[in-house]
Amino acid sequence: MPDIKPVTLITGASAGIGAALADVFADHGHELVLVARRAPQLKLLADAIADRGRARSLVLALDLGRSDATLRIADELRDSGLSPQFVVNNAGFGLLGQAASLDRAEQIAMIDLNVRVLTDLSLRFIDSLARHRGGILNVASVASFMPGPGMAVYYATKAYVRSFSEALHHELKPKGVRVTALCPGPVETEFMARAGVPDDHFPRFLMRSAARVAREGYDGMMRGKRVVVPGSDNKAAALLPSLLPRGLMLSIVGRLSKMR
Repeated sequence: MPDIKPVTLITGASAGIGAALADVFADHGHELVLVARRAPQLKLLADAIADRGRARSLVLALDLGRSDATLRIADELRDSGLSPQFVVNNAGFGLLGQAASLDRAEQIAMIDLNVRVLTDLSLRFIDSLARHRGGILNVASVASFMPGPGMAVYYATKAYVRSFSEALHHELKPKGVRVTALCPGPVETEFMARAGVPDDHFPRFLMRSAARVAREGYDGMMRGKRVVVPGSDNKAAALLPSLLPRGLMLSIVGRLSKMR
C-alpha cells in the first residue's frame, strides 16, 4: 500500500488569518489543503505559495455551511491519498447587533459554522493526527473570555471553541496530539465587514496584523501551548474577566458596544 502523504488542512483560507496561516505553514515546509467558498481567492493563494518554491496546495472550493461539507473534505483527502497531520479550524463569522434584532437564521448558521463544523473536523481525523504526531489549531477569540452583549452569539461560539479546545488539549496530549486555541483580539480582515463592525469599533492599540497572529498561533501550537493570546494588551483584556464580577463585565462590554 503506497504511503499516504501528511498534509495541513486549513479552513477559511481564502483571506485574513486563514490565508496568513497558510503562508506560515507553507513556509515551514507543510503541504496544504486549502478550504473556503471562493475558488479564485484560493487559487491566487495557492499560486503565490507555489511561486515561493513551496509545494502546490490542494484547493477545495466548498461551502462549509453544507450539511455534507466535512464528509466531502474527508472523501477528497482519501481519494487524493492525503492524511491530515494538522487541522486548522479558522472558518467562522460574527454579527454585530442585539441578538433579538439580528436575523435568527444567520445566527443559527453562525453556530453551525463556528461550532458544529469546527467540532466535526477536530474529531474526524484524530487517528491520523496521532499517527503523524500532529495537532489542531482552533481559532477562537479574546471574546471567548467574556460575555458579549452586542455580539452575544458570536462571543458564545468562541467561548465554546476555547473550552472545547482546552479540554481536547488535555485529552489528546497522551496521544501526542497538540491542541491549541488561538485567541486573537481585533484583526484588520474581511471578518469586520462581514460582521458589520465599523472601522473604529475597536481601539487601535488592540489591533494586530493577521500575519502576526498567524505566526504566534503556529509557534504556540508547535510548542504545545494550550491557549495563545497575541499581544500584551489582549492578554490583559483576557485576564480582566477573572478579576471582575461577571455582572460588572456584562455592564462594561454592553456599554462599550453601545458607545461604538
